[in-house]
Amino acid sequence: MTGALTPTPIARADIPPVGTGAAGRPRVAIAGATGYAGQELLRLLARHPAATLTLAMSSGASSTPRALPALAKIWNEPVIPLDLDRLSAEADVVFLALPETAAAEVAPVLLDRGRRVIDLSGAFRLRDDGQRRRWYPATPLLPEGTVYGLAERHRDQIRGARLVSCPGCYPTAALIALDPLVAAGLLEGAVIVDAKSGVSGAGKTPSDRTHFSENHGSVAAYGIFSHRHGPEIEQEIGMPVTFVPHLVPLDRGILETIYATLRHGATESQVSDALTAAYSDAPFVRLTGGALPEIKHVAHTNFCDVGWKVDEATSRIVLVSCLDNLVKGAAGQAVQNFNVLYGLDERTGLL
Repeated sequence: MTGALTPTPIARADIPPVGTGAAGRPRVAIAGATGYAGQELLRLLARHPAATLTLAMSSGASSTPRALPALAKIWNEPVIPLDLDRLSAEADVVFLALPETAAAEVAPVLLDRGRRVIDLSGAFRLRDDGQRRRWYPATPLLPEGTVYGLAERHRDQIRGARLVSCPGCYPTAALIALDPLVAAGLLEGAVIVDAKSGVSGAGKTPSDRTHFSENHGSVAAYGIFSHRHGPEIEQEIGMPVTFVPHLVPLDRGILETIYATLRHGATESQVSDALTAAYSDAPFVRLTGGALPEIKHVAHTNFCDVGWKVDEATSRIVLVSCLDNLVKGAAGQAVQNFNVLYGLDERTGLL
């Protein structure tokens, strides 16, 4: 993929050994387990057959331990305050579901202590220093061994990563649809991504925009020319993108309608061939062709469904890409990256 975060090669001997998890399984911990993505992570990792979940922590060191009733009999331990010493001592891999400012501070400490990190925030996604200063000013440098964690395109790099930076939910849907066409040289000109997300994509902290009485029965565009996921998509495909996100009254799910222009003479068959070739070994990408996908088809799963329509007479293409923002767009993708990191079947704990 054009513009991906390319890690410095790391010898396998430099990767921290697996700790003392049950049956020799890697020990995993979560920082930020009380948010929507964090709770989804907790639900997945507590039942993961090849990992031992040791700790679930909140986003702050001064919080009060709390139980999560929805996870009773899945994870019965309390979510405890953030403690870097315990994370370092009791986990081989730490999942960060923290705000980007906190992730930018916590991740380097854990890396220095020999832990591997899978980060769900945006703190480490942008390669260009200037872009990162603009959108994520708390991250002055990318740690050595950082990999952009879109497993469908970067499996080999992820296997040797110290820090896996999971893509944003909106970029995941856009990149899975667009990247094979860009790589095949089938697109030209600008790309328009019209994206709609459920309210959980805005995070757990309430605001006027996410208040039920404001959101219910309405659809609102936001962040036009000012959303940090726009430059992330542009970085990865190397093309200008007009990205317009919308908030819709759903609890979860993303649907993106993507408008682009095919190069002169390109055909629908070439589009189909490029996508099929790219995802022949991708267990979580489902290509639907002209049967356009819907949010209900992917809710509560780690699938990304992609359909498309082509008008060869005008060289226009419309792609529709759907995923669950809390699973494939966040926690599920993070677990998928964990599976790649440890040489497991990518489907482990997700199907």
